[in-house]
Amino acid sequence: MLKSIFCRKLIGARYYLKGYEAYYGPLNETINYRSARDREGHGTHTASTVAGREVHNTSLLGGFASGTAKGGALLARLAIYKVCWTIPSQSKVLEGTCFDEDMLAAFDDAIADGVHVISISITPYQNIEYTKDGIALGALHAAKKNIVVVASAGNWGPAPSTVINVAPWILTVGASSIDRIFNSPVLLGNGMKIEGQTVTPYKLNTVRPLVYAGDAEAPGTTTNGTTGLCLSGTLSQEIVQGKIVLCLRGNSTNVEKGMEVKRAGGAGFILQNPVDGIGVSVDAHVLPGTAIFSNDSATILNYIRTNKNPTARIVLARTVLGSKQSPFMAAFSSTGPNSLEPNILKPDITAPGLNILAAWSEASSPTRLFSDNRVVKYNVLSGTSMSCPHVAAAAALLKAAHPDWSSAAIRSALMTTSTQTNNVGTPITDAIENPATPFHYGSGHFQPAKAMDPGLVYDSNYTDYLLFLCNYNNTVKNVDPSFTCPTKFTSPSNLNYPTVTASFIKGEVLVYRTVTNVGAEGSVYNLSIETPVGYSVKISPTTLNFVRSGERKTFTITIKPENRVTEDDYAFGSYTWSDGIHSVRSPIVVR
Repeated sequence: MLKSIFCRKLIGARYYLKGYEAYYGPLNETINYRSARDREGHGTHTASTVAGREVHNTSLLGGFASGTAKGGALLARLAIYKVCWTIPSQSKVLEGTCFDEDMLAAFDDAIADGVHVISISITPYQNIEYTKDGIALGALHAAKKNIVVVASAGNWGPAPSTVINVAPWILTVGASSIDRIFNSPVLLGNGMKIEGQTVTPYKLNTVRPLVYAGDAEAPGTTTNGTTGLCLSGTLSQEIVQGKIVLCLRGNSTNVEKGMEVKRAGGAGFILQNPVDGIGVSVDAHVLPGTAIFSNDSATILNYIRTNKNPTARIVLARTVLGSKQSPFMAAFSSTGPNSLEPNILKPDITAPGLNILAAWSEASSPTRLFSDNRVVKYNVLSGTSMSCPHVAAAAALLKAAHPDWSSAAIRSALMTTSTQTNNVGTPITDAIENPATPFHYGSGHFQPAKAMDPGLVYDSNYTDYLLFLCNYNNTVKNVDPSFTCPTKFTSPSNLNYPTVTASFIKGEVLVYRTVTNVGAEGSVYNLSIETPVGYSVKISPTTLNFVRSGERKTFTITIKPENRVTEDDYAFGSYTWSDGIHSVRSPIVVR
C-alpha cells in the first residue's frame, strides 16, 4: 500500500504539438519524444521544485549542493502539460520553442482537469496585447475558475521594461539569490586572487599558461566582428593547447564556450560572467572552468597584457553556505516598469532563481550539449524559470490551507507579506549592490510562512479583469462575447491590486482599494505611509475596524506631485496596514 501511495505523485501527463508541427512539420523524434516525457530537463527541474518528494544524499556531479532535496509543496500532486519542443537547429545545444495554440490547448485541459495551481516557466520574447497573448488568455480563463497562475518574469534584465507575463491576473515572479555559492577562485601568477564560481567537477590545481581568447583565434576564422568570445571553431589549437583561456561573454552559451576551449586542447577556461553584477550563474562545464564577475575580466586581461609569461590556477570548487548578503536580485531577472500597462506594477514578487538544485531528466546532459554524454539525476540552473515554481509551491500550500480563498486572495497574501530586506537586515540590492526597487522585486522576496496568515487580502474576480480589459479598445468581446463594457471605464490603477501604481500624474490622482479581513474578528488596523519623494500621499480612512472575518473595507488613496517632479522620474514608497500582529504592506510607484 505504501508503494502505491508514492507512485501517485504524478497523476496526469499530456503533450501538445499541433501548433509546433503546423510550423515545423513532423516532429524530429531523434531530438524529441512524442510523449509527455522530458527530453531536455527544464520541465523536470521546475516540476520537482514545486512538488518533488524528499530525497536524501542528493548533489550535482558527486558533491555540489549536497544534502536533502525536496519540493516546496512536498505532498502536492503533479499534472504535467508538455507544450515546448526542441527545434531543429545548427546549435550545439538543445534549443526549444512553445506555440500559443499548444499552450492554450494545455490551459483548456488543465482547467477541465481541475488543477488548483498552474506554474508556467515560459516567457515570450516581448509583451503583446492581453487578448492576443496565449499565456495571458489561458491564465484569464484559469482565473475565472479561481486557479492560481504563476509565471516567470523573464531573463532579459537588468535593462528596464523587460518584464514579461504582465497580465494582472498572473503572479509574475522575478529571480533572486540564496545564501549558497560554489566558490572557485582564480589565482594569477602575480599573486592576485580573482573570485569565481562553478559547478565543474574537473581538477586543475597546477599552474598553467594563461591566454586571452582574442589572441588565440585561428587565422581566417569568422567572429562577426567580435573577438575573445570563444565562438565555435575560432580558437587555434597551436596557441591554446595546454593553456587556460580567458573567454568574454556574448554570442553563444557559456557551455558552448567551454566546449570550444576543450576542442582546441585548452586545459581550462575563465568565463566572464554574462551580465554585470555580483551574482554568477554557474555551469557544469566539460573541462575545468570558472565564471568570474564581469568587471574582473579587465583585471585579468590587463595582467595578460603586462606580463610576458602570464599564468593562472583555477581552484577546485566547493559549496559554501551562509553567504552574505542574501537575497539580492539576479542580474538577469527582468525588470519593470510594465511596458504594456504602466499603471500595473510588474514583477509582483521575487523568489530564489539563482543556482537552484533540482531534479533533472537523465535523457539530457547537465549542459544540454549534444556532445556531452554525462548523465545526472540533479542539476543546478538559473533563471526566473527556477523562481516561478518556488512561488507556485507556496501558492499550492496556501490553497490547501485556505481552500475557500480566491486566486487573487492567494496572490495578495504572498505579495503583502513579502520582505524587502536581506539576511543582514539591510535593503535587498540589485546585482551591482545598489538598492533594489519594486521594479526589481515587485512587493519583495516571498515569505510563505507569513503568507499563511496575512490578516487582510486584496480580492478581485473575473469580472474585475474584464472591466480592466475594457480600457484596451473594447477587445473584451474577443474574450467573453457575453460581457458588455460600461460607457465610462475605470482607470487601470483602480483594479483592486495589492500594489499601487500611478503613471503620468498631472495634478491629483484618486485611487480606490478594498481589503477583506481574513484574520480574527474585532481586528483594528492602523495606517503608516512611506511617502514617495516628491509626492504627497493621503489615505482615508486611516483606521479600519473589522467586526467579523470576511468583512470588506474600502479606502481611498490620493496622490499629488510636489517639489518639481519631472516627467521621467519614478518614485517609490509604500503604505502598510497593521493590527499589531499582521503587517499588510503595499508598494506605491508613481511617475
